[in-house]
Amino acid sequence: MRSPRRWMIIGIVLAVGLFLFVQFQLPGLVEGAINKTRAHTPYEIRPDAAALHEKLFVADLHSDALLWKRDLTRRSSRGHVDLPRLRQGNVALQVFTATTKTPSAQNYRSNSDDSDTITYLALSQLWPPATWSSLAARAHYQLDKLHDLERRSEGGFRVIRNQAEMRSLVADRARGGTTVGGIFGIEGAHALDGELDEVDRLYAAGMRVIGLSHFFDNQLGGSLHGTSGAGLSAFGREVVARADAIGLVIDVAHASPKVVRDVLAMSSRPVILSHGGIRSVCDVGRNLDDELMRTIAQHGGIAGIGFWDAAVCDITPPGIVRALRRAVEVMGIDHVALGSDYDGATEVLLDSSELAILTQTMLDQGFGEGEIAKIMGGNVRDFFLRQLPAE
Repeated sequence: MRSPRRWMIIGIVLAVGLFLFVQFQLPGLVEGAINKTRAHTPYEIRPDAAALHEKLFVADLHSDALLWKRDLTRRSSRGHVDLPRLRQGNVALQVFTATTKTPSAQNYRSNSDDSDTITYLALSQLWPPATWSSLAARAHYQLDKLHDLERRSEGGFRVIRNQAEMRSLVADRARGGTTVGGIFGIEGAHALDGELDEVDRLYAAGMRVIGLSHFFDNQLGGSLHGTSGAGLSAFGREVVARADAIGLVIDVAHASPKVVRDVLAMSSRPVILSHGGIRSVCDVGRNLDDELMRTIAQHGGIAGIGFWDAAVCDITPPGIVRALRRAVEVMGIDHVALGSDYDGATEVLLDSSELAILTQTMLDQGFGEGEIAKIMGGNVRDFFLRQLPAE
């Protein structure tokens, strides 16, 4: 009679143990395996570089930190971004994006849309049940996490939605304040679940950047890493028109060259390429060719240069700065920015607390202080001051 009871107790203990492992250990193990900062000797920042870096408005165009089960108000031993590290790196503005679907292959050559690793991540991190099947629900959930960060930061972080809030942030930083601003976007408009009205719902909730593509073709058109190479679909054109009408910034990172050209041909507003690289310095399928990058700049857009291997082919600070220099040569000094792809399943050699090494390396490589100020965040600041909705 005691044997069934004993097995029932063992089963309960195992179930509780599995729950605790999934809740508290598995998310950290998964993230720790893919969001890496390669071990390196601590960077020594000279007084002249430190003084310049402290004066800068530093901004980064792409982080996927909202995807992970971490308290962003506290410094973490894993990943690349949290509020303490952003402050240490003197970051004034971070664009946070919601990743809502990724294929299991996730390569730069060819991916179909018939698999999705984010479903498993949502389950293992105990996201709300609605997110298990709805990509739009995943985007809203990650946006809720950003608003929760604002509430819990005790004034240390604020969500930026319009020009007035952006001007306030800029003024606060100019006075020596340390508040960090965050702008929310989606990485791939498959997060709309095929509904045009979802653009308005996400906008009302706080989305201000809409990425059209990720690693696979979607309802809007082709991905740089999909199977079709297609341009904008009819639905994609509707989404671009709606985004233009309400003042959303369009992000063409991961979009096929045809999609990029279609967007530039029909959009009345400049776009961003939030994270990527320059093909002539890093000939990888992740990067657009120089001619198309130049065309983005000619339309008033900006490009964020990434910190991972496929973006720059050399993730050391000199390697990143080499890619930034080439980007300036191709696009012009007013169109180049940082686009780290922090916490985006990337391995880097500097996290968000260590950005001063880029300032120092640019000084060492002959960049002027005005050029450094633009690349490290001035261009992003000025872009959003112009392109965010007025109120």
